[in-house]
Amino acid sequence: MPHSTRFRQPPNKKKATTTDDLPPDSPPERTPDDTGGDIAADTGADTDTDTADDTGADTADDTGADTDTDATTGSLSVAAAGSTSDVNPSTSDAAPDEDVVRAGWRNRYPAVARTVASAVTVAAGVLVLVALLLPNQLSRLTPGEFLRIPVEGIFGAALLLLLPPKARRVAAVVAGVGLGLRTLLNCLDMGFYSVLARPFDPVLDWILFDDAESFLRDSIGQAGATAAVIGVVVLVLGLLVLMTLAVVRLSRLMVRHSAVATRTTLVLGTVWITCAALGVQLAGVPVASTNTADLVQDSAQRLRASLADQRVFAKQANVDAFRDTPPDQLLTGLRGKDVIFTFIESYGRSAIADPAMASQIDAVLKDGTKRLHKAGFASRSAWLTSPTAGGGSWLAHSTFMSGLWINNQQRYRTVTSSDRMPLTDAFKRSGAWRTSGIMPGVTRSWPEGKFYGLDHVYDTHHLGYKGPQFSWSRVPDQYSLSAFERLEHGKRHGKPLMSEIILVSSHNPWAPIPKMIGWDELGDGSVYHGIQKAGKDPKEVWKDPAQVRTEYRRAIEYSLHSLISYMEKYGNKNTVLVFLGDHQPVPTVTGENASRDVPVALVAHDPAVLDRISGWGWQKGLKPGPKTPVWRMDTFRDRFLTAYGPKPGATPPRPAH
Repeated sequence: MPHSTRFRQPPNKKKATTTDDLPPDSPPERTPDDTGGDIAADTGADTDTDTADDTGADTADDTGADTDTDATTGSLSVAAAGSTSDVNPSTSDAAPDEDVVRAGWRNRYPAVARTVASAVTVAAGVLVLVALLLPNQLSRLTPGEFLRIPVEGIFGAALLLLLPPKARRVAAVVAGVGLGLRTLLNCLDMGFYSVLARPFDPVLDWILFDDAESFLRDSIGQAGATAAVIGVVVLVLGLLVLMTLAVVRLSRLMVRHSAVATRTTLVLGTVWITCAALGVQLAGVPVASTNTADLVQDSAQRLRASLADQRVFAKQANVDAFRDTPPDQLLTGLRGKDVIFTFIESYGRSAIADPAMASQIDAVLKDGTKRLHKAGFASRSAWLTSPTAGGGSWLAHSTFMSGLWINNQQRYRTVTSSDRMPLTDAFKRSGAWRTSGIMPGVTRSWPEGKFYGLDHVYDTHHLGYKGPQFSWSRVPDQYSLSAFERLEHGKRHGKPLMSEIILVSSHNPWAPIPKMIGWDELGDGSVYHGIQKAGKDPKEVWKDPAQVRTEYRRAIEYSLHSLISYMEKYGNKNTVLVFLGDHQPVPTVTGENASRDVPVALVAHDPAVLDRISGWGWQKGLKPGPKTPVWRMDTFRDRFLTAYGPKPGATPPRPAH
């Protein structure tokens, strides 16, 4: 038996001849010139020179190994380690060459391998470029944004070319993960701008994902919500992994073709500096981009502001001009009155001012003013500026009641765990009112009820509703008001009643929408099954922004009709109603850069109640005009407590901001 021999043969010299010992089904023997790239790919060699052939250069990327040896040396070492030995012909069929097995489909289909490798490289480059240029607002998501030169990519390429191999690999991984996280934050910003008209707060907004999951569960069911959550998790992990692999692949490509990469980097850097100096723009967008750097700086500034805000707000919350007011001097101008504070979900200025819906809402408000006047009620209206938009109703509720500007979750937690006296609690502290809350949108324990001074809270489980759910809105507004009459307002108590009512039928997604029916037909709500089935599918509605605005307008009309009809039927000479919107709807309805103003109205049967606010400058009727005063929502508490205190003409103290 012949002995196995191992030999080294210099590449690109003399091609080896085919031996007669090879079995008929063995693959043809190739020279180092033909196989160097493929063998390097299969054994993990990754060269940093331009001598490797195209196939070898591309397939090397797929192995994950990265060595900085010369291509020739790498080929020789592979040959030394894996050269074919003389084998016994009788055993050659049972023991195929391991190198050939490892080469796999790349050797069998070299053209396909080169095409796939090139496609993967192009995809990696596109992914990184998109991540570097991706804006954080949907309104900026235009083709012009992606036709720019990112300075971060130029600096990143230069750094990777200069670093030694180990440091380069670490830097590529870190850059990939960082770019993936930045892309994720950009996507979160897009979502928050679309829903809340503000960017994502990386410190305070994580708790909102739980609310988002609850919203999905209520809107599309538990199975749909679970599938959505799993999908989001998979997308996030996939984004981080793919972005990291893309940067690593591109770094290897640049090092293998370092001369070309260096020249390209210098040219792009020169072009970027020139465009930045001359202010060159394409489709109104600067060609010289600092998009990622600007977004990172903006996020860092928001992070510092969020961390500092807690200390600043704690000091503001300690300043309360009414904390030490004796109980017998609180709200003396409303003694003996049943006072109702009602929030209408998403009832914003756009409902009244937007030409697409103004005429219909105007008709409802004018008709409501006449109907209430006929029932003996008068009304005044104005505007309040909400701290939130698109969502976050609880921030508006706490701002209105506490007299503090609550525009983030940290402030909300701080104020609701403090001894601050909200407006509703002032009624309780006076000892002259029984207090209650109708909260159809509350589905679990709500400890904040104690902060608001509510003796009795009726959430979705305590209203006696047996009907269907209208998308997110569990209970139709008319039924909520009917339950309020049955459970509290219609009963005799030893004290007058102060109540906070949250109407939710105008909550996003505004489909399907309930409709008004006779008050004596409501029963336990089972009558709504047919109404709900006849309503529109929210998924179909949200395919068309125009239809979304139409359904939003119809939802606001329904909520207003419910409240006005309730006052007609159940209001009396001692009823005082304050109702307002909590925030503007999402930008899909309002458009970009809409104001955050919401309508507010005060309705009373006793003229003396309205006389107390005669100096406010509010307009007569339920519809505020364009020149009606606009106050920040956090100023209402102090103005209200002053107007209905012992000295109604006194100027309210200026709240600390």
